[in-house]
Amino acid sequence: MTERATTCTTSGVPLTDSGSTSFPCPGCGTAIGRSPRSRNQGVLYKCPSCSFQGP
Repeated sequence: MTERATTCTTSGVPLTDSGSTSFPCPGCGTAIGRSPRSRNQGVLYKCPSCSFQGP
């Protein structure tokens, strides 16, 4: 299992809010972090390792 992300991959804010999440990249397994704001607004993220892009 991959490590948990500590910051949002898109905005860089710390993942301290209850609505934040961390999951493995579907492309390579690197930890992706999402803040509640990025998730709610549907901001695209890009994996820093393999450039996989998702909503």
